[in-house]
Amino acid sequence: MFTRCLITAAVIALGLPAFAQDNPMRDGPTWGELQADVIGEVTPIAATGLFVAETPARAQDAATVPIRIIQSDPAMAVTKAIVVVDENPAPVAGTFSFGPQMLPLDFELRVRVNQYSNVRVLAETPNGLAMDGGYVKASGGCSAPATKDPEMAKVDMGQMKLRTFASLTHNRQEAQIMIRHPNYSGLQRDQLTQLFIPAHFLDKIEVAQGDEVLFTMEGGISISENPAFRFVYTDNGAPALTVTATDTEGNIWRNVLPKTGS
Repeated sequence: MFTRCLITAAVIALGLPAFAQDNPMRDGPTWGELQADVIGEVTPIAATGLFVAETPARAQDAATVPIRIIQSDPAMAVTKAIVVVDENPAPVAGTFSFGPQMLPLDFELRVRVNQYSNVRVLAETPNGLAMDGGYVKASGGCSAPATKDPEMAKVDMGQMKLRTFASLTHNRQEAQIMIRHPNYSGLQRDQLTQLFIPAHFLDKIEVAQGDEVLFTMEGGISISENPAFRFVYTDNGAPALTVTATDTEGNIWRNVLPKTGS
C-alpha cells in the first residue's frame, strides 16, 4: 500500500496520466464490427506521444463517467475527436471539434457506460487519425433513472452555468460549462408509470469566446445527464463565453456567460 501511494504521488507530481497508463483498452470483437461505421476504412495509429485519453478503471457512477483528453505534444494539434463507448446501444457518444484557442488540448466530458466496455477517443492530429482509451468497468449507465421527475426536469432545462478556476498562466484559463438537460437515452423508465421515457437529448453544442469558436459537439444518448465540460483555453480578452445548445425536440438555448462566474 505504501509503495502504491508513493507511485501515485510521483504520477501526480510529474503530471503523468495515471488512468491511461494503468488502464489500457482490451481486445474484443465489438470494435471490429463498429470501426467501418465510425471512421470508414481508416486504420488509426496509436496515440503514443500525441495525446492521452484518461478513463477510470472502475466508474463510481456509470451514468457520469469522466473522460479526459490531454494533448501530449504541443506541436501535434488535436482538432477533432470522436468519443466511442463500444458496448453502448449508441456507441458514438459525441464528435467534438476544437478551435485554435483550445490548443494544446485539455478537455474533459462525462459519458454513460452501459456495460463493461472499452471507451476510446479517435482524434485527428497532424500525423493522422490516432486512437487511445481505456477499459471501464461500469454497468447500467444508459438506463439509470434520471435524477429528476420528467415534469420537474422541464422547468430548468437549458439553464447554463460557467465556473472559472485560477489562471494556469497569464493567458491560459480553466473553465467548466454545465448545461441543465435530462439527456434522456430512451432506455430509462418513468418511476411512476414504469413506461420508457422517449429519447430526448442535446444534439449540438457550441461554445464561443467572442467571435471565435472554442469547441462544438454533436452528441448522442451516451452523453451524461446535465452535461458538463471542463477545459483549458487561451483567453482572448472577450468578457464572456457564449454557449448555444439545441436538442432533439427542436429547442434552442443561447446564453452569454460572463467569465467572472464561479
